[in-house]
Amino acid sequence: MGLPIGGVTKTSKKSRISPIFKRAASHIFTKPATTKYPFTKPKLPKDSRGQVVYEIKDCNVIDFGSGDNFRLDVRSIVGSNCHVCERDCPTNAISIVEVEGKKRVQIDLNKCIFCHQCVESCPRKAITSSELYELATTDKGALVMKPTNAKETKQ
Repeated sequence: MGLPIGGVTKTSKKSRISPIFKRAASHIFTKPATTKYPFTKPKLPKDSRGQVVYEIKDCNVIDFGSGDNFRLDVRSIVGSNCHVCERDCPTNAISIVEVEGKKRVQIDLNKCIFCHQCVESCPRKAITSSELYELATTDKGALVMKPTNAKETKQ
């Protein structure tokens, strides 16, 4: 019951398949977990949070909730924005800038975390949600939604 001469025992080497190879081989016959994204667009849930959309004409009209006949048009008042969206934005992505003497909303999508607090807090429903989620660009300036003149948006 001692060691053989030289003190080394012979071990028999069993041939076995590596667990990594087994796993790789099993994935050849399974359905892929990914989708063909650029070619087929995914179906988004109803409450998905895409890019925010700002409508200047809605921001300048106050609806008192008493029907379509009773609306107060405040377009002529300089600085008629209520600034609630700017105040409630946690990342300061929304700023009020002056365009031709009137204050307008500017949204910087570089800073936006798409929490949609601005959508929920806007009393005039001027900021809404969209299903646009493809915002990749090489130009950061393209992600700044700069305000335009109200006359330009009518045309």
